[in-house]
Amino acid sequence: MDADALAQSVTGEPPVGVSIVDDHPVVVDGVRAWLATEPRLRVLATGDDPDEVLRAAPEVDVVLLDLRLHGRMVLDKLAELCAAGHRVVVYSEHTDPATMLAALDAGAVAFLAKHEGREHCVATVLAAASDRPYVPPALAGAMVGDPRPDRPALSDKEREALLLWFQSMSKASVARRMRISEHTVKQYVDRARIKYTRAGRPAKTKAALLARAIEDGLVRPEDIGIYRSHADADRPTP
Repeated sequence: MDADALAQSVTGEPPVGVSIVDDHPVVVDGVRAWLATEPRLRVLATGDDPDEVLRAAPEVDVVLLDLRLHGRMVLDKLAELCAAGHRVVVYSEHTDPATMLAALDAGAVAFLAKHEGREHCVATVLAAASDRPYVPPALAGAMVGDPRPDRPALSDKEREALLLWFQSMSKASVARRMRISEHTVKQYVDRARIKYTRAGRPAKTKAALLARAIEDGLVRPEDIGIYRSHADADRPTP
């Protein structure tokens, strides 16, 4: 049985395709070995040029991107890839909060530090492929407890909607849990975005909004770790 057939037999779904973009072959080899331990993942292309890697595997599910290529920070390329609809997980040794937030603001679905191990790498990629948030330790540590005078004031309902949205896979499941309409959930999320924008800290993507909420202590990283129980509870019974 080949790798794709094995993955489908385990999950009932085809494997998640991953591309690795890094200019250090030893890093590429190491990450490829990590991902190979998870039958639900399959590395489709690797290289040090994002365009060439995506030409080799245009339908890839997740792009694992080093934020510094050939001596240059590539936030502009990150934004371009995200704007084109790619799910990009940034994988970098640059873990200061400003860089992390800049990557998330550019559209990255997650930020993973290079010193974090196989478990977090695999979990982050799997979560990204399913459009679920995942907060690795470095991101959590950088964001928690950073006091800011420009912290927006969210209502209890706005905070609850955000937390459940971060834990869930859709606004519809949040609406069911809160016993409100999906339109109202969207209003709560949009209000939070507007408040952050007015505070001079816009959060256009779900990942960026999650980072802002963690940074301000509105959401705890450990709260996000229980998204599976919420998703399972909201999944229709066959």
